[in-house]
Amino acid sequence: MRRVRGIGEVRVRVNKPFEPGEWIVLIAANPQRPRRWIARVGEKFSTADGVFDLQGLIGQMPGSSVASHLGQRLFAFRPTAADWVMHLIKRQTQITYPKEMGYILVRAGIGPGSVVIESGSGSGASTLLFALAVGDNGHVFSYEQRPEFSQLAQQNVARAGVAHRVTFKVKDIAEGFDERDADAVFLDVREPWHYLEHAVTALASGGTLVILVPTTNQVSETLRALPALPLIDLEVVELLLRHYKPNPERLRPEDRMVAHTAFLIFARKHSL
Repeated sequence: MRRVRGIGEVRVRVNKPFEPGEWIVLIAANPQRPRRWIARVGEKFSTADGVFDLQGLIGQMPGSSVASHLGQRLFAFRPTAADWVMHLIKRQTQITYPKEMGYILVRAGIGPGSVVIESGSGSGASTLLFALAVGDNGHVFSYEQRPEFSQLAQQNVARAGVAHRVTFKVKDIAEGFDERDADAVFLDVREPWHYLEHAVTALASGGTLVILVPTTNQVSETLRALPALPLIDLEVVELLLRHYKPNPERLRPEDRMVAHTAFLIFARKHSL
């Protein structure tokens, strides 16, 4: 037990030392040139700064550094959810970005113990983030019509060590969802308006429907279909994330940004 000032006695999780073979993120120390690489503990890793022997990280705590044969240093950390999505998963489809996923989790109230249904699985980016959020007491049901995409999503989720939290189903959702009383249903499909009744049927009363589409005409078509369903608390949003160069003497935005990625539509199911 540790005492944290302002909130009394709390139980603080102590991070575990690195183990052989686990995935890590290596980050350069220069804040003006933030570079990062993905590697595995125990292997050798090469950059323009030399060869790094990651065997020395075994048993070390996250935040430890490792030096190359040229004397350059990188700092090692365990991957966050954003690291997994942006750097570690293999992609064959467009992914859901962390800037959208963070708001989805908060807006839909997805957390430990939640039951989430999603379609489609794609490369498994949203599947992975949902699985990390629901914990071992929750579960994710991921639907995908194309077997090759479902297989890729399964591989990506397994790499993150949370495959036991996900049930993958190769199925056309035009036939409906098998589950009922889900806390949230997430539709990431081309024509979500065709599947709204199935999504609402699978939702628990009070559950949240989340829809992700990339274009305005898809938003409009979806909005036309929503009034016929027992849904309220409707919201349409677009989220923009703008990075700044971390230089206190010349603070300004980065020259490039990932601007539009998707529109999000939210609604809650009521019981009348």
